[in-house]
Amino acid sequence: MIEATALRKRYGRLVAVDGVSFKAEPGEVLGFLGPNGAGKSTTMKMIAGFLAPTEGTARVCGHDVQSDALAARRALGYLPEGAPGYAEMTPKRFLDFIADLRGLRGPLRRQRLDFVIARLNLDGVLAQSIETLSKGFKRRVGLAAAIVHDPAALILDEPTDGLDPNQKHEVRGLISELARERTLLLSTHILEEVEAVCTRAIIIAHGKILADATPAALLARSRFHNAVSLNADDSIAARAALDGMPGVSGFEQDEREQRLYVFPQGQAKLVDAVADRLRQRNVVYRGLRLEHGRLDEVFRRITTPEAKA
Repeated sequence: MIEATALRKRYGRLVAVDGVSFKAEPGEVLGFLGPNGAGKSTTMKMIAGFLAPTEGTARVCGHDVQSDALAARRALGYLPEGAPGYAEMTPKRFLDFIADLRGLRGPLRRQRLDFVIARLNLDGVLAQSIETLSKGFKRRVGLAAAIVHDPAALILDEPTDGLDPNQKHEVRGLISELARERTLLLSTHILEEVEAVCTRAIIIAHGKILADATPAALLARSRFHNAVSLNADDSIAARAALDGMPGVSGFEQDEREQRLYVFPQGQAKLVDAVADRLRQRNVVYRGLRLEHGRLDEVFRRITTPEAKA
């Protein structure tokens, strides 16, 4: 549904995207992660046909975005970074304009407009000019424009940027709903969003793909994966009780959260053993839990040389 093959983009000596290749299949929500300047938006613009690649090809629903551009764009919904619109237009007029461009007619046109307006809660701002809207509402208008023609593939660049927590929850629900019958490629700097909605994630830095895996597989690369954490009234006593215990490789104390982390050797499962050991040694503890890992730690280790060291 969305395919990139050896995509490169050069600006003089600067290589913004350097040989990026991947496929996103129907039903996938593929998260595109990377630091600022990594090449995420440039890659998305090339796939969407808004930027010509220096080398390589991109296809949307089987259509080459350069040689079969109109067919590719018909199959695609695209929310660019910032969601540019016409400031003097109202959301109602803007969405009508987009529906005209997309060739929507008759009952289907009304049905699609009603759907996006209701689903993105735009009824209350339809008569305001876009320039007077909050950043969050501007983003929602842009997302409505991207999905009004019911595309088979979607590219969303920071879809929840500027939204409050309730709005983010609503949009994430919409993304999951849309993904049931579509292919979604979305960039985000909100790592919790990857765990919440993505079935797969690509990490890119300096224009190159450094990782391509499911969120669960990325979390398994975290040093906190399968760690046990707990609150203890006496963390020194807890560490002393667990020190030398089979399967334990080390400890870390989080002073802010007042939690002690017990790290396993390899894939050892320590939850029950840690609980038993603390009870045997009469160490009082609360909130003992198994950690799944931290995506932010994996992201830093993959994208920054100092973190790798």
